[in-house]
Amino acid sequence: MDAHSRGRADDIDPADQWVLNPQTGNYELRLDHSAGQSAPSAQPSRPTGRRGAGASRTTSPASRTRGATTGGTAAGVPGQRRRRAPGAADAPGGRGAPPAAGRRKRKPQKSAKKKALMWTGGATAGVLVVLAASAYAYYEHLNSNISTVDIAGAGSGGFKKDQAINILVIGTDKRTGDGNEGYGDKNSAGHADTTILFHVSKDRTNATAMSIPRDLMTDIPDCETKTADGTKVIPGQQNVRFNTSLGQSGRDPGCTMRTVKEITGLTVDHFMMADFNAVKTLTTAIGGVEVCVAKDVDDKRSKLRLTKGTHVLAGEDALAFVRTRHAFGNESDLDRIKTQQQFLSSMIRKMKSSETLTSPSKLVDLAEAATEALTVDTGIGSIKKLQDLGTELSKVNPKNITFTTLPVIDNPAETVKATVVVDEAKANPLFSMMQNDVSLTEVKQKEKDAKNAQAALLKGPRAAASDVRVDVYNGSGRTGGAQATITWLQNEQGVLKSANKSNAPQDIDRTTLEFAPNQADQARKLADLMGLPATALKQGTEDAGEMEPMTLTLGGDFKGAGVPITGPAKAPEGVQKVEADKQVCAQ
Repeated sequence: MDAHSRGRADDIDPADQWVLNPQTGNYELRLDHSAGQSAPSAQPSRPTGRRGAGASRTTSPASRTRGATTGGTAAGVPGQRRRRAPGAADAPGGRGAPPAAGRRKRKPQKSAKKKALMWTGGATAGVLVVLAASAYAYYEHLNSNISTVDIAGAGSGGFKKDQAINILVIGTDKRTGDGNEGYGDKNSAGHADTTILFHVSKDRTNATAMSIPRDLMTDIPDCETKTADGTKVIPGQQNVRFNTSLGQSGRDPGCTMRTVKEITGLTVDHFMMADFNAVKTLTTAIGGVEVCVAKDVDDKRSKLRLTKGTHVLAGEDALAFVRTRHAFGNESDLDRIKTQQQFLSSMIRKMKSSETLTSPSKLVDLAEAATEALTVDTGIGSIKKLQDLGTELSKVNPKNITFTTLPVIDNPAETVKATVVVDEAKANPLFSMMQNDVSLTEVKQKEKDAKNAQAALLKGPRAAASDVRVDVYNGSGRTGGAQATITWLQNEQGVLKSANKSNAPQDIDRTTLEFAPNQADQARKLADLMGLPATALKQGTEDAGEMEPMTLTLGGDFKGAGVPITGPAKAPEGVQKVEADKQVCAQ
């Protein structure tokens, strides 16, 4: 029965048995279930003027009989609302009504709603704990997937968020993994079969991906290599194929990084190395890569069979596409490089598409495949470091990512043309463009100028060449660089007040010109003569004396006296380009 005593409610606390007498408007405590409601009082009730206290002083017979009171107020009137004492029970319409004598107060029951909330909260907390533990376990799992190589100081010490980034992407022809033994040369340690220097500009507006032909004849420098027995130096070699910079004679990717610096003058920050399995698993993880072919293809060596038109390739088919040398062009390695660049451009578009980025399953598959397939240097050998690097690389718009190939010519020393050598006339300007963050695509000049606060230093009057005073230090690592520059400045440019100060305290990557505010006109003139970028100019805060010279320190971007330090406005004629945001059909 309920608390209104329409039956003996033995399990109901008396404090809950307050009822409203509709005839008097008063609340009455009904402890005797047989007692009727009290009759209307002839004495009108006196409002108290307080909220919830509109009861009269008249009390019910039951209350007079039992003499119950609450806080000095008649038991028939709910008392004034006030802070309850600990353990006090609530009465309807008031607070603090004590339990009747001789009856044990029951522990208040939680409402169904509170129970549901408590159960739901507890379950949610449990789920969160499980998810957190699972996420941590998966994070550690991905970390354990990553293979690393300690490159013994071959890199820059790590990429920086406010500097340009150079990543060497190496595709090795080592035949490891399921189904790859049939490609031949299964016992090879692997060569630098496909090598791309990926340069990202300091302001992240553009990137250049330059392929280096495997059959390029070059010099490989001595390189330190970490082994199980400690660090050893592997002797360099002169006039050998570039692809022997990896795997041969125990050379690791650090040796390839050093070789690339010798060729380009660019210090490589990190490397990423992938084998045949990487192509198969990564393309499968993102649901395939779209390619276009201008003709039917049936290459029995790579087993690539395609009809004219577009196709989405993954797994073995994707590997066959990037490996084929006989399906397109003149069947050379240089034409295969073009095919690979087209494939990678399409892969970048797919990875940055909403189709991939909004699919949790694809992102998980991609993370799993990438961490299993790639080998990296210890500098980026964790999920957190790879994530930080990926964040920087993702800032570049695909339309400003350009693939190109190191300019080469047939090796003049060979009768039967099998190898190539660097085409210095085209390669040096390309290296200079990369060193100075000049894009091979059309990046708005206003955007670059706005981000280059030093550009204003090049605006203003120029001094005469005969008035330029400068001391030249050699920090380029090239023997005789300072003297060659002095000779060129004095004999060909009329800068007679120049002096050779020999070697700088240490080699530097970029050429710098330090000058005082009152030497700005001299600095601009020298910058014009040498093709110095605005970033090379370092203006001090105090004026110099009348006879005090400026300080020019040649850096790793110095390619020779008379060769402009800054990159040209556009690539030389004949430099091959593939833009990442455009699809090109392989021919």
